[in-house]
Formats: sequence, C-alpha cells, structure tokens
Amino acid sequence: MRLNGKSALITGSARGIGRAFAEAYVREGATVAIGDINFEAAEKTASEIGGNAYAVKLDVTDLASIEAAVKAVETRAGGLDILINNAALFDLAPIVEISKASYDRLFSVNVAGTLFMLQAAARSMIAAGRGGKIINMASQAGRRGEALV
Repeated sequence: MRLNGKSALITGSARGIGRAFAEAYVREGATVAIGDINFEAAEKTASEIGGNAYAVKLDVTDLASIEAAVKAVETRAGGLDILINNAALFDLAPIVEISKASYDRLFSVNVAGTLFMLQAAARSMIAAGRGGKIINMASQAGRRGEALV
C-alpha cells in the first residue's frame, strides 16, 4: 500500500473522476476526504467506498468553506499530504451565447476555486513542515479548438 499514513483531500469527489481517485487512494492506504458541495452525496460516496474515506462539505467558491475543509482534514488525519483539485464545471453553450452569470460561475469554480484550494493546501503543508503534493486536474477541451465555453 503505497499511500499508508498519507491523507488526501479530493475536491468534487462525490462522483466521476474524483470518486475514482478517492477509491484508488483508499485502496492504496490513504485517508481520503471526499470534498463536495453536495454533502449528502459526499457522505454516500464515503460510505460506499468505506475504509478511511470520509465526507467534507466543500464549496470551492467560498473561502471560509475552503479553510474549513482543510482544517477538517488537519484535525481528522493529522495533516494534509495530498490535494487533488478536481472540482470543475463546464457549459456547452456556444461562445456567442454564454451569459455573464454562467461565465462568472465557471470562472469562480474552475479558476478561482482551483487557485484558492491550492493556496489553502500549500499553506497547510508548509506550516506542517512535511511537504506534500498538489494535483490540478484539467480537461482536454483546450487541446482542440471549439467555440464552446
């Protein structure tokens, strides 16, 4: 088990790719915080995964929520070793039709949420003096030209 003794916080992990990361990390021995805006879904996922998985309410657009999630991991697992920034949104609206509200929501989660999660995790890791790993997920959408946001 390659991750014994390690703790991870995975954003947007109640389903999809984030859930798959959580399952793999628990299998490898990590204590994993299932961070998601939908706390009930996070609890269900943590219960289904079992082992050292637990739910954390996390809204990456809210700085207080970010700080609380990192603090919860520090308290429960003794520190944060790994952050996987996975939470993201997409809007399949053509670029000429995207609304300001939709753009603001996308930017808030995909850019600002990623930055401020990274910042909070890095501060925690630096303060603990034990290093850590931060993984920022991205889609392949930027590799091909499309007029979608």
